[in-house]
Amino acid sequence: MRRPARLIGALTGVTLMAACTPARGPADGLSDPPPRPGAPTADHTPAATCSPEGIAITGLGVSAAMGLRAMGLELLNCGDRPYELRGYPAVTLRDADGDPIEVRIIPGAKPITSGFDHPPTRIVLAPGERAGAALIWRNLVTDPTVVATDGRELDVAPVAGWPAYPVALDGPIDLGNTGRLGVSAWERRKPDPAGTPTPAVPPPPTTAPVNPL
Repeated sequence: MRRPARLIGALTGVTLMAACTPARGPADGLSDPPPRPGAPTADHTPAATCSPEGIAITGLGVSAAMGLRAMGLELLNCGDRPYELRGYPAVTLRDADGDPIEVRIIPGAKPITSGFDHPPTRIVLAPGERAGAALIWRNLVTDPTVVATDGRELDVAPVAGWPAYPVALDGPIDLGNTGRLGVSAWERRKPDPAGTPTPAVPPPPTTAPVNPL
């Protein structure tokens, strides 16, 4: 198996819009292997808060190598019933002032690197189960006349059209001036013995992001 595929497995067991429904209702051609995002740790992954729809989305930290970046995402079913998931996370980047950054979202990340283009599959998460995905980008500055972009805040929805929630970052998403962010599809993660977040009233969700593709 290719190393990128193993990376996705780590992103899903660390593992980025199709349809997602809780079961209860509503061109650079570079192909070098991406870095391996680290597993979540107490040092940089804040405790998640369970949302009203029974999920918690957290970031697993960023790894970098030769300008290529990879960040793991984890979605936990912290509710009391099955949660159905299929597709790619819907992401919105914001600058230091909280204003949205115009970014081209690339499902599968193929123009950025290889190994993240597995197709979405239907996942039904039982309470306590998790899914993982990845954000992939390159920190490249190819045009000195274009200002480099740093994402300082990140909002993530399970897929497009669903409520998005803020995800803490341990550093900026430094896109350079590429304006591109790859996402892998959600995949089931292996069981984690760690405890699940206690349901609580979270901050109001942000406006659901729209995939610009």
